[in-house]
Amino acid sequence: MYQIQFSSPSHMHFIGIGGISMSGLAEVLLNSGFRVSGSDAKASPLTDRLASLGAQIMIGQRAENILPDTDCVVYTAAIHPDNPELRAAAEQNIPLLTRAELLGQLMRNYKTSVAVAGTHGKTTTTSMCTHILLEADLDPTVSVGGILPSIGGNIRVGGSETFVTEACEYTNSFLSFFPTIELILNIDADHLDFFKDLDDIIASFRRFAELLGEEGTLIISADTAGFDTVTKDLPAEIITFSMEGNADYTAADLSTDDRGCYSFTCLEKGSAIGSFTLKVPGIHNVANALAAIALGRKLGLDADVIRRGLLSFAGTDRRFEYKGSVCGASVFDDYAHHPTEITATLRAAQGMPHKKLWVAFQPHTYSRTKALLPEFADALTLADHVIVAEIYAARETDTLGISSADLMQEIRSKGTEAETFATFDEIEAYLKSHLEEGDMLITMGAGNIVEVGEHMLRG
Repeated sequence: MYQIQFSSPSHMHFIGIGGISMSGLAEVLLNSGFRVSGSDAKASPLTDRLASLGAQIMIGQRAENILPDTDCVVYTAAIHPDNPELRAAAEQNIPLLTRAELLGQLMRNYKTSVAVAGTHGKTTTTSMCTHILLEADLDPTVSVGGILPSIGGNIRVGGSETFVTEACEYTNSFLSFFPTIELILNIDADHLDFFKDLDDIIASFRRFAELLGEEGTLIISADTAGFDTVTKDLPAEIITFSMEGNADYTAADLSTDDRGCYSFTCLEKGSAIGSFTLKVPGIHNVANALAAIALGRKLGLDADVIRRGLLSFAGTDRRFEYKGSVCGASVFDDYAHHPTEITATLRAAQGMPHKKLWVAFQPHTYSRTKALLPEFADALTLADHVIVAEIYAARETDTLGISSADLMQEIRSKGTEAETFATFDEIEAYLKSHLEEGDMLITMGAGNIVEVGEHMLRG
């Protein structure tokens, strides 16, 4: 594998540089003195930012984008083998690194490298940890999988020896990392286009945990599937958190405000260390906060510093984000694209004032929709009315014989009103004619369904 020499910056080219993670890594390298070029299908605020920092951005992916002086090409799992830039790099014998391999090499440059993993909650928990570290003046470098307003984007380049990043299990990419501290928030059945089943996913998380040596620390939910498999005979220090039973960090005295945001007392090995209040809704965020508190305490932070850090966190883009009001209805957007995430978001929404709860849901990938169809329908019945958009194919080309109509029928069979439409224009027209004063609308999914709410708000 190509080894980056941070003491001797080189020319790195990114295929798909506008992606949320790729753009962040490119910015870290730019700040380290590297020459950076990259391509993407279209310009975006992320590519514009990189260009302003000195990156050479090409729109469209072509073989000629691989310049003669390119030292290494970085690509993601979404890049197909027949990609013209990937082929050109191979033909010129230019070294290749996956996004995960590059991120792993970056982690090696820091004394404390924190990797936040789990099927759900990575972006929110990474953001919580970031706010805590900023409150403690630890000046971290951060790579987060969403836009975090407090750092002005998805990346923060700090001046300390602390690095915090999300760690995704898809294609086993997090096995290329070099963490000193890991957070495992939960383990659930997902990415079944790559993993065989839940046991296969658990085995991947076990291998991830094994990346920690005796000096490492694993912070893990005691409630998660696969807990015993992941932790058995692990040489690293193990710190647990739980919403259900005995653990090192638990929550007591839970209460909510009228927005569904929780306050709670955190117990550390059974003893109260303080009261904490969250500005993001949902019981699932109490679990995320416990993981972040455990990290803060591991790093020696005072509970009051952690409390202030959590209180300053008001969410990231596309995580139950309030967008505005249309037809008298409150419009939110959420990235949830798995039944567990949908359930968490809709449970939080139910705790907020509303007349009727609408969801405009865009399924993400045919494989996930087919594998979890009953679970998706069960989760979406927590809404009063569901609009199902066409499935967002993402990296897939085979429909696998599944459609949005199948999900709509499954939802209807459970007694919940549901419709499906082929275009966003039709969805918007239906919603505008049916939304009433006091309703709540959530556009939901990992694709581009956010555009429905944003277009409606623009009038």
